[in-house]
Order: sequence, then structure tokens, then C-alpha cells
Amino acid sequence: MALLEVDSIDAAYGNVQVLWDVSLSVERGETVALLGANGAGKTTTLKTICGGLTPTSGDVRFDGESVGDLPHEEVVAKGVAHVPEGREMFTDSSVRENLELGAYVDRSGVEERLAEVYGVFPRLEERADQRAGTLSGGEQQMLAIGRGLMSDPDLLLLDEASLGLAPVLVEDVFAAIERINEEGTTVLLVEQDIYNALGVADRGYVVKTGRITLSGTAAELAEDDRVAESYLGA
Repeated sequence: MALLEVDSIDAAYGNVQVLWDVSLSVERGETVALLGANGAGKTTTLKTICGGLTPTSGDVRFDGESVGDLPHEEVVAKGVAHVPEGREMFTDSSVRENLELGAYVDRSGVEERLAEVYGVFPRLEERADQRAGTLSGGEQQMLAIGRGLMSDPDLLLLDEASLGLAPVLVEDVFAAIERINEEGTTVLLVEQDIYNALGVADRGYVVKTGRITLSGTAAELAEDDRVAESYLGA
């Protein structure tokens, strides 16, 4: 049984359908990449998985349990953390305060989880008392990922973790994703940087106009010209 099973979901914003019959799975311990052009439906897929949007048909199952109609807070409590595009941090609060907010579902073990996050992102510990709004873009992305880890998730959903970052910081973010996975967290990654994403992923799916059009191992997709064509909207 896969840790995450997305089973033939449709999703819509009001009367506008965005996803059609999307199915994917993520095995425990994997990193899986979800690729495609802007507007293809990647972010909507993540929102539907984490309870931000209810599918109009189909189902989402996490660890064998249907979560498709649960609100976001209940999905988080079951072990799913979502790091949205845009980071969405509290800029006037300190780095530590932002991280602690990530543990709102379960306040036990906060210090231990802080230590684990600082182990992945030492720079956050150095800036623990600094206002989040004064961090660099790369540091803010580290903070967003670290806040997601504070709920001690079994599954981490990452939406465009490297967007807008300088190349050297992109390398740092992908190295952190690899470490997070190696330490036991399963990852579903939405990413514009196709080849770096496939470099850390075990498998991948390609979304085009709200439908899954390709899937395979990361090595297979890295060699498939149709991946780049889908990314470009071709």
C-alpha cells in the first residue's frame, strides 16, 4: 500500500474545472516529482492532497485512509505538511517564532524538532532571533521548509521550493531536500527546475492541462523529450 494514493480526482475552482482524472501514488520513503508548465494543475493537485481543496470526484488516501474531504488542519494532524509557493511567513515575527508556528497541531517535542530543523538548516539557528522579513530569499525558503518539518510529517509537499533563488542557493535547497528524504520523510515535489527535481526524485509525473500525461522513473523522464515539451506547454 502506497503512503499517498491520488485516485482519479477531478477538481475545480467554482465552475472552472482544473483537474481531470488525476491519479498518482507515492511510496513511503520516496521522493516523487510533479512536473509541468505553469497553470498545468500542479499546485491545485497539492492543494487537493492537503485539504485546501476538496475533489469533485475521486479520492485521496493517506496511509490507507480517505482524506479527500477532510479540512487542511485534520490532514496535517495525520502527517502531511504543505510548503506552499510564496513561503507565506510572518515577516514581523522571528525565525524561531515562525518555526514554532509549524508545530501548532502538536506542541509536544518542539525543542527536539527545532534541533532537527537546525541540523538541516544551520543558518536558521544562527538567525533564530532575527525577524523573518529581513532574511534573504534563500533563507526565507529554508524557513518555509523548516516550518513544514516542525509538524514532524510523514509526507512533505513542496511547491516550487527553488523558485526565484540564485543557482548556488538552488543547490542548497535540493541538497536539503535530499537530506530530509534520507532522514525518513517522504517528499512530493512540485518544481519548475525539471532536471534538478529529477536529480533528487525516484519517480515523476508530468501534468499537462490538468491531466497526467507521462510517468516513470526519474532516469526515464530525464531522457524523455516530451517532459520539456510539456513544461513549455508545447
